[in-house]
Amino acid sequence: QLQASGGGLVQAGGSLRLSCVASGRTYVSYAMGWFRQAPRKEREFVATISWNGRSTYYADSVKGRFTISRDNAKNTVFLQMNSLKPEDTAVYYCAAALRGGIPQGPDEYSYWGQGTLVTVSS
Repeated sequence: QLQASGGGLVQAGGSLRLSCVASGRTYVSYAMGWFRQAPRKEREFVATISWNGRSTYYADSVKGRFTISRDNAKNTVFLQMNSLKPEDTAVYYCAAALRGGIPQGPDEYSYWGQGTLVTVSS
């Protein structure tokens, strides 16, 4: 089970830090990712991190503003979001891929959290 938290309402230019805690099993050997879904839009890739944290990959829309990290000792993945824009408004989902590398496609992820809402006001 993946439990995402940390969403909320923030003004444009502000920051939020999302957390995703895994329970029930360990995901330390697997890639983890963040996706988001805005109203009336398809779910889109945001960021991914390899099992050991050495490799990361970001969508162009968030590159330079968002940072994904993980603490395997706590079975937790984070998404630090800075310089937020209104177009970042979405429900953010964390996910676990039962594979290595830095997968970007949602079909490559097997477990999903329930999502946390991020709203950025202009």
